[in-house]
Amino acid sequence: QVQLVESGGGLVQAGGSLRLSCAASGHTFSSYAMGWFRQAPGKEREFVAAISWSGGSTYYADSVKGRFTISRDNAKNTVYLQMNSLKPEDTAVYYCAAGNRAGDYDLVYDYWGQGTQVTVSS
Repeated sequence: QVQLVESGGGLVQAGGSLRLSCAASGHTFSSYAMGWFRQAPGKEREFVAAISWSGGSTYYADSVKGRFTISRDNAKNTVYLQMNSLKPEDTAVYYCAAGNRAGDYDLVYDYWGQGTQVTVSS
């Protein structure tokens, strides 16, 4: 069982940066792949980024490639999402998730956080 708590969301102007954190409970964090997803009002939840259990492989949605960076610190049981050059269309609730392998669809993941709001003003 893994419990996930996101933090770091907020209001930022277009072009700005935010770093999201997702803290995991449990001593098995390092065995899980981690992902970030987001859901904007009236839209389906969509994949943002994922990272393998070791951190050796990362994956990104085309819409965030080159602007967002996913990383993890297994000693701190935490995964991060550094978001740069933010755009109004990045506005959404961001969720982290844990699963047995990294993937770009939500069914791969077994555990989910409650989400953190990111709002980008124009």
